Amino acid sequence: MDLGLRDKLCLVTGASRGIGRAIAMTLAAEGARVLAVARGKDGLSQVLPELTASGGGPHATCVADVATAQGAELAIATAVSELGGLDVVIANVGQAFARNCQEMDDDDLERSISANVWTAARIAQRAVPHLRARGGGSITMISSIWGREGGGAPGYNAAKAAVISLAKAMARDYAADGIRVNSVAPGSILFPGGGWERRQKDNPEAMAEWVKREIPGGRFGTAEEVADVVGFLASPRARWVTGACVVVDGCQSRSF
Repeated sequence: MDLGLRDKLCLVTGASRGIGRAIAMTLAAEGARVLAVARGKDGLSQVLPELTASGGGPHATCVADVATAQGAELAIATAVSELGGLDVVIANVGQAFARNCQEMDDDDLERSISANVWTAARIAQRAVPHLRARGGGSITMISSIWGREGGGAPGYNAAKAAVISLAKAMARDYAADGIRVNSVAPGSILFPGGGWERRQKDNPEAMAEWVKREIPGGRFGTAEEVADVVGFLASPRARWVTGACVVVDGCQSRSF
């Protein structure tokens, strides 16, 4: 299926590894032009030639911390200058901190909100005028199954639930502008350098048992499997899908 993304102008945050990197590659393979944004210059230097090899382009990178207002503004400004505008925005940055409520304090909760909610809100809000200028577009926010039900770090749960809520609110507010906003809730995804890979290396037997117990699909998900769903949602093929939260988890979650 041709997703209709050829020559679309796309911004992907958290694009130097994991799910963000896979999304950037998927969009490039569909013929889009991609601005890959991340905090680390070294990671982005490896991503750019991979994007070029995937297709589409010309592509570009931007070193920016989108958890800050200045970083979000830099990312948007770079997209406009390097790509010429915006059609697609993927807000992918996120992080978990304290693992239980006993360890959670004010600072932990504030960091959770900053790392997950503000990274999505700032980049999305600043992108809206540029999406509107091109007649509309799409924004996809990467949440988590732990934003839909209990599990994981408490601050992370609260923040990822807020991301889903934010995407719904923006979808309703900007529908008249032709801007679609959705969220994607991945389950446990295994990729190089990620938390699940570290846990698997530390205790492979325990992880194998955990996967058998918790994931009916019988394995961890891959970043590419999430990216395929994100690519569809970002495309004109999903033109009547907005305000949705799409789960990609091998039936790991229990919520309806």
